[in-house]
Amino acid sequence: MDKINSTLENFWVVVQSVWNTGALGHSLTEILIALGIFLVFFVFRVLFRKSVIRVIEHWTSKSNNTLDDELSQALSAPLQLLFIALGLFFAFQSIGFDNEFNTLSDNIVRTVVTVSIFWALYNMIKPLRGMLRRLEGVLTAEMLTWLITGIRWGVLFLGFATVLQVWGIQVGPILAGLGLFGVAVALGAQDLFRNLIGGLCVLIEKRFKVGDWIMVDGVVEGTVEHIGFRSTKVIRFDLSPVFVPNQKLSDNSVTNFSRMTYRRIYWKIALEYRISLDQLKNIRNKVEAYLLETDAFVNPPAASMFVRVDAFNTSSIDLMLYTFTRTTVWGEWLAHKEELAYQIKSIVEGEGASFAFPSQSLYVERYPEGAPEQFVPPVEKK
Repeated sequence: MDKINSTLENFWVVVQSVWNTGALGHSLTEILIALGIFLVFFVFRVLFRKSVIRVIEHWTSKSNNTLDDELSQALSAPLQLLFIALGLFFAFQSIGFDNEFNTLSDNIVRTVVTVSIFWALYNMIKPLRGMLRRLEGVLTAEMLTWLITGIRWGVLFLGFATVLQVWGIQVGPILAGLGLFGVAVALGAQDLFRNLIGGLCVLIEKRFKVGDWIMVDGVVEGTVEHIGFRSTKVIRFDLSPVFVPNQKLSDNSVTNFSRMTYRRIYWKIALEYRISLDQLKNIRNKVEAYLLETDAFVNPPAASMFVRVDAFNTSSIDLMLYTFTRTTVWGEWLAHKEELAYQIKSIVEGEGASFAFPSQSLYVERYPEGAPEQFVPPVEKK
């Protein structure tokens, strides 16, 4: 029995030794106290989110301004991360590491604080976009998108550089090495930079914006959906997407149909040659009167309008019709165009005239009566 008690006492001494030795030269009691301090701040973070932040969000939701709502949402998560940094700071302070581990714990806390600060700055860029909308008179929406994207990348770069500085890593030599590497990359990525510059030219010149209907000669015709750094996404009328390099949009001719003031109709109406002069004049006058009296078409001097006899063609007398519709919407333009075709056909048929179609006349010459028959010499056979 005494031997068992002695063995148990020895085991208890081992347990106490392990407990007091702990890890990194600190007892398990100190480590558990530090862990408890961290858990207190972690729980307080949850309470802070459920109480203070929800109260702030409820208060900001009552205002008519959306900026305060966006700011409260942007700062919510970074503020909660600060409580994690506080918990780590007080937990490490309660343990009291030596110089080597003290530097490590200090860097960890500084890193978490740095991440929370730049996280907040990154999230605040979205509310900043709402404030920059006032500059849309000077900058287009696409240019603002590029500007916001550049600011985001700048914040990420500064945050990454600050974290490296916290851990004693110098950013200058890295940037110098990246500069040399960038020169090598630039030589092999000339098309990328050309497309980037082409996109900047498109945005600065304001050739088109998202939602515009454009046509690039020999490339694509459709609706602009997105203007990226390298290419622009255009949706064709069959709904297939086309990614056009920005360099082509900068170098080639681009027609922006969305900026049309009016939309043109240009026809050549072919009438038969057997039409009389009075019929031709009546058709021309009635077609012109219909255009002038219909609100769908633009009257001079706002836009040109011509209904004139244009040419004596090989098989027809051509009546030229040149006018503009008030609407630029394709579907409405087609409807007005169709109604105009009905009216022209009704006018021509009402005058008893007909439309011409490509044809050829063959004339057979006859010999006069009593004339001798033409002699055709026979072909000699070889």
